[in-house]
This record gives sequence, C-alpha cells and structure tokens, in this order.
Amino acid sequence: MNRPFFSADDTMTDLHTDRLRLEPFDDHHLDGLQAMNRQPEVMRHLSGRPETIEETRAGIARVKKRWAEVGFSWWAFIDRETEGVIGAGCIQYLGRDPANPHEIGWRLVPEKWGRGLASEAAHAMAAWVFDTLHAPLLVAVCKPENHGSARVMARLGMRYRGEEHWYDGPHAAWELTRSDWLARG
Repeated sequence: MNRPFFSADDTMTDLHTDRLRLEPFDDHHLDGLQAMNRQPEVMRHLSGRPETIEETRAGIARVKKRWAEVGFSWWAFIDRETEGVIGAGCIQYLGRDPANPHEIGWRLVPEKWGRGLASEAAHAMAAWVFDTLHAPLLVAVCKPENHGSARVMARLGMRYRGEEHWYDGPHAAWELTRSDWLARG
C-alpha cells in the first residue's frame, strides 16, 4: 500500500489512499452519510439502530465544530472511482475526553465490506495521527462480537489489551503505540 498523502488547510485535513479520499464531514456529505447510517447492519455495533436524517445532520454540525476546535474528528470515505460516500472514520479522544488517548474508528457500507477498504482508511488515519499529531498512543474499541472491526485492528498492528467499559458498555480494547508504528516502517 502506498504511503497516504495528506493535504491541509487551516483546520481540516484531507487524506488520500489508493482507492479512497477521506474528507472532513461537511454538509455536502449529508445524503451519503445518511444513506449509510440508516442501514441497520452499519449501526448494529454503534447505536444499535438506524440514524434519522436529523441525527446525521446534527452529527455533521458537531463534527465540523470539533474540527474547528481541536483540528481532528470524522472523515467521510469517498470512493475515488465512483465519488460516492462509502464509509466514515475518526480520530477523536477515547470516550470523548481530552484526558484520554486518541481513538480511531470506522464504518463502511455493507456492499464494501471484505475488500480491505476499512484497513486502507485506518492505515491512513493512523499514519496521520502519529505523523501529524505525534500522538504517543492510539486506541480502538469495538463491541466484543464485532469481529470485522477486530480484524482491522489486528491488521493495523494493534495489540488487544482486554475488555474495558466504554460508551456505556463492554468493549474490546486495542492499542498501538507510536514507537511500534514507527518501528513497522
């Protein structure tokens, strides 16, 4: 996989991979994000229910505010071939608390599962958090039964650290240190 390309303006960063463009959430992503977030199988391990358009709109507004305040948040994953939104991913503080380490997360539309796109996007986001923010630690959490996300975490080089309580419930927690990331080359 090629090294991700970063481009940035004052507060927001686009990331580019071989097959994806990661763009900070913006109003023009509403239809694509809502089409993904209203699918029960996408939201099964997140909120447990499809999202309404009002919730997606409010989420975009929250994310835009976070980009402005802290310089990172959620990206829409754009398929470079079709120009459609096929996923989303984030760098945020674990538990949304700045006292905690950075967290990485992602979701994809079901028709794109199993093609390595989540791993490709996760690699770009991890490279960005370590190369740009110089974060010492990156954590990912998923519901224990979310084996697909756990496989992406393992492919990213993360180490399973056990079951922990996050976001009102038990989650499998994984971590990757900056030194381990840099050692991988």
